[in-house]
Formats: sequence, structure tokens, C-alpha cells
Amino acid sequence: QVQLVESGGGLVQPGGSLRLSCAVSGSIFSIYGMGWYRQAPGKQRELVATVTSGGSKIYADSVKGRFTISRDNAKNTVYLRMNSLKPEDTAVYYCNHQGCWGQGTQVTVSS
Repeated sequence: QVQLVESGGGLVQPGGSLRLSCAVSGSIFSIYGMGWYRQAPGKQRELVATVTSGGSKIYADSVKGRFTISRDNAKNTVYLRMNSLKPEDTAVYYCNHQGCWGQGTQVTVSS
């Protein structure tokens, strides 16, 4: 059974930074791609960033140049480093592995 646990969210001022983590268990982590998604109240869940097993990365235009996705296969963990945060980044952030979702972590960007 695959289990994903997101962490690292919180309240941050505009222009600040956060690093999110997603720990995966119950899977051969290294051979699968990983994705970060987010969902704001009343809006559809959207793709933020992905990283393949080979290290290829894709970012949504809204976060390109500000966010960085990375993975540590030895720790079965994927990260999302978020810099220059904007109020529009406020959402619950989820990671995805083999089509399975974690419970999400709340990110709130406000002064």
C-alpha cells in the first residue's frame, strides 16, 4: 500500500520562501515520476511541477523561475522549494506518486 505524507507548509509573507517535503512509503520510489499539485478554495487542482525518474523537470508557467522540484531517492522523498512567494500561491499542496495522493499541506501567503 502506497502512502504519501506532505509537510513543510505554513504561513509566510509575500516574497518569502518555503520548502515542502513528501515522504513516500510502500513503493519502489526511484523508478517512478513524482508531481506536485495545488488546489485553492473553489478552484480545480492544478499541476505545479513534475520530475521524472531520470530527473527531467516540468513547471507550470505561473511558478517557473520561482519553484524548484527535486528528489532524494535514498530518502524516498520529493521536495518543492518555493521562493518569491505570492498571495496567488496560497493553496493546499499535494504530491502524487503512481496516481496516489497525500493528504496535502497548507501554504498561505499573506501579510
